[in-house]
Amino acid sequence: MIKALFAASSCSLLVGLAASLLLPVAVAQETPADFTTQATLTLSGEGPWYRLDVPMALRFAARYADLRDVRVFNSEGQAQAYALTLGRAEQQVQVRQTAVKWFPVRGAKDGSAEAPSIRVQRSDSGTLVEVLSETGGKPEQQILRGWLLDASAIKAPLEQLLLDWSSDTDGFQRFSIEASDDLQHWQSWGDGQIARLAFADEQLQQRSVKLPGQSARYLRLLWQAPQQAPQLLAAELSSSDRQAKAAPMAWSAALPANNSKPGEYLWELPLALPLERVKITLPQTNTLAPVTLYGRRDGTLTWQVLNRSLLYRLPLAGKESLQEQIDLYGSPVQQLKLVVDERGGGLGTVTPQITVGLRATELVFLARGTPPYQLALGNPTVQAANLPLSMLIPGYEPARLSQLGVASAAAAIAADAAAEPQASAVATTDWKRIGLWAVLLLGVGLLVLMAMSVLRSSQAKS
Repeated sequence: MIKALFAASSCSLLVGLAASLLLPVAVAQETPADFTTQATLTLSGEGPWYRLDVPMALRFAARYADLRDVRVFNSEGQAQAYALTLGRAEQQVQVRQTAVKWFPVRGAKDGSAEAPSIRVQRSDSGTLVEVLSETGGKPEQQILRGWLLDASAIKAPLEQLLLDWSSDTDGFQRFSIEASDDLQHWQSWGDGQIARLAFADEQLQQRSVKLPGQSARYLRLLWQAPQQAPQLLAAELSSSDRQAKAAPMAWSAALPANNSKPGEYLWELPLALPLERVKITLPQTNTLAPVTLYGRRDGTLTWQVLNRSLLYRLPLAGKESLQEQIDLYGSPVQQLKLVVDERGGGLGTVTPQITVGLRATELVFLARGTPPYQLALGNPTVQAANLPLSMLIPGYEPARLSQLGVASAAAAIAADAAAEPQASAVATTDWKRIGLWAVLLLGVGLLVLMAMSVLRSSQAKS
């Protein structure tokens, strides 16, 4: 019985010893020395969050295209929480306020509630000069029904109407809104309401009316109670011009061809990247050449056509017209080959250089500890450690990103010489751990056999 207890205790002891020896490896923290490249960060603006546009030089130093091996450290070597976000295409909205002309719309006093018929007079430029009622009758037999606004000079969607008026009485005034491009066919844009209220020495006004964000040359405002139609003093229309802004790009420096032969040029990048655009330098004027750009992930694969294009640098209409870019589609490629149609002299005698571009990546980190902060990357064994932006910045909204502090990266410092010995040391340590595990498991197995033998002997005696 004592031998069995001893065996069981020894087994537990050995397992605990193994776990304690392996624990430091499991909880070991990353340090800048674990990465082949470091770059010091310079901070400006208000923190504690800072954003960095990752330059292409650092993208080339990474081991993964998705930057899973990027880290940020403070001066004590502590890792910083960070997030990665791709640059996105945005819409720029430009709002303009334009004062417009207005014309009274009159109808018969005893007429129906239908919109009165009108005829217009235009200037040579097409601008309205006068709006006349077709209902006939003397002015004293007519009543003001509403107003016609000339928005023909505005080419953008209409977002808001701003009115100023005079009226004998205060209160709420409601009217219908109709839109037209030819003054013959009208489309309902709903109802509007303005108001002017006085209380004691204070006055409240509601002058603006929201519009549906559509384009129209003319607006017609018809009061629901014609006898209450006010006299307009001013009318303004707010319009918005939306323009798509392309997603920001990160560009490399000019890359010389690795090798070339007449009409064929080759380049190899440090790693496969999802390229979206390539620029080919055209050093000579009056150059025109059809080209085909090929790509592949590595030398074991066949070349795939990425795009065909016509490159040129020509004088057109008194200016130099340049077409040097080839659009790609974000497929990861590491090797590029440009084949030039040489029938027109190709690209000349100078070997072309290329500049590659891809969607810009922004790194946002939470600065903790003491500066300077350091960006480190280039480790093929680490896993992704980035957080979602919504987790990194509580209550995050996209508009807040531009308000963060800015970080810029100094020239990257390669640390290959320091990283290689450490990599070999890690490998040696791993072999020691494996050997230790083997010895411990063997010892545990022997102890288990001893315990089983003791138990069988005890059972036989009993």
